[in-house]
Amino acid sequence: MKIRSMLAPLIDPRTLPLTVTIVLFIVLFGFGSVMYTGFFSVQVLLDLLVDNAFLLIVSIGVTFVILLGGIDLSVGSVVAFTTIAEAVMAQHWHWPVWVIVPLVLLIGTTFGAAQGALIHFFKLQPFVITLAGMFVARGACFLITLDSIPITDDTFKAISGLRVPVGIGGASVSTNVLIALVTLLVAIYVAHFSRFGRNVYAVGGNERSALLMGLPVASTKVGVYALSGFCSALGGVAFTFYVLSGYGLQAQGMELDAIAASVIGGTLLTGGVGYVVGTLFGVGILGTIQTLITFDGTLSSWWTRIFIGALLCIFCLLQRVIERHARADRRTGGTAQGGRAQHVERTATKAPAVRSADAFSPELRHIAPKRARESSPAPRTPPATTALRAGSRSRRDPSGNRA
Repeated sequence: MKIRSMLAPLIDPRTLPLTVTIVLFIVLFGFGSVMYTGFFSVQVLLDLLVDNAFLLIVSIGVTFVILLGGIDLSVGSVVAFTTIAEAVMAQHWHWPVWVIVPLVLLIGTTFGAAQGALIHFFKLQPFVITLAGMFVARGACFLITLDSIPITDDTFKAISGLRVPVGIGGASVSTNVLIALVTLLVAIYVAHFSRFGRNVYAVGGNERSALLMGLPVASTKVGVYALSGFCSALGGVAFTFYVLSGYGLQAQGMELDAIAASVIGGTLLTGGVGYVVGTLFGVGILGTIQTLITFDGTLSSWWTRIFIGALLCIFCLLQRVIERHARADRRTGGTAQGGRAQHVERTATKAPAVRSADAFSPELRHIAPKRARESSPAPRTPPATTALRAGSRSRRDPSGNRA
C-alpha cells in the first residue's frame, strides 16, 4: 500500500506522460553512456542545451498554444524573419544590439497577437491562420533579401562567444542557455502560479465552460498567441547569436520540431493538460537522439527524423490511451474501491426530491411551493375520524338536514 501511494502521483493520468518522458530521457542518455566512450559527461549534457536553446524557447511558446487547444505553424518563419531583420539592422543600418533586440521582440509579439485576434474574433481555424502567417513571414524574409547576411558586429560576436562556467569539470554554457533557462523559469511561473496560466488551462480544457464561468477567453487567446510570437522572436534572437547570420531559409521545419518537443514532453494535443517543464525534457530527448547519431558516426542524420516521428506516434497513442482510461474512470467513479466509496457517499448525501423554495432561483421561487404541494402525498386520515364522518353523513336526510 505504501508503494502504491508513493507511485500514485506518477501514474496519475495528468502526470503519466511527463513521467514517461523523463524516464525515456534517462534511458536514452544512459544508453549513450554505456555504448559510446565520452558520452557520459557534464559537458555533453550541457551541450544538449547549448545546441537546442533556441528550440527550447520556441517550444515553450508552442506549449502554451497547445495547452490552449490551438496550434501555431508560423514559429519557424518568425525565427527566420527575426534573423534577417537583425542582420539587416546590424550590418546595413549599424544599429546597436540593445535597440535591435527589443524591436524584433515587439514585432514578433505583435505578429502573434494579430493571429490570435483573427482566430478568436473571426472564429477562424488556428491551423489555417498560422499557416497563412507562416507564408507571410517566410515571404517577407525574401522580400528583404535573397542572400545570407553574415553578422560581423563586435557586440553580436562578443555575446555569441561568451561562455559561463558552471563549476563542474570545467564545463560551461553559452549566453543562449542562460536566456533559455530564464525563459523556462518565467514560463513555469506563468503557467502554474498565475491567473493567466490558470485561464489558459481552463480555456484549453473546455472553452464553453470557461466562458460560462466568466473567464476572459478573448484576452487569454490573444495573449497566448502573442506569447508564442514573443517566444518565436526570442528564439530567433538566440538562433542569431548561435549562427551569427540571417537567411530566409533558416529554421525550416522548426515549427514541427517545437510541436514534437511539446507533445513528447507530455502536453496533450487536445489542450488543457501538460507541464512546461516537460517541454525541457522533450527538447532533451530530441537533442539526445541527434547526439547519439553523431557519436555513432555511421548513421545518416535523417535517422533523427525517423526516430522523432516514431516517438511522436508512440506518445500520441499513449495520450489516446490515457484519455480513454480517464473517461472510463469518470464513468465508473474511479477504481473499484474508490468507486464504491464514492457511490456510498453519493447515496448517503443524496438530496430529497422536493426542495425548499429558497433552493430555487428568485424567478422560480413562486413556483416551488406549488410543485412541492403537488409532489407531496396527501395526509392520511385516522380510522376513527373516518368512521365519525361516515356516521354523520348517514344521519342526514335527503334534503341535507340532520335526522
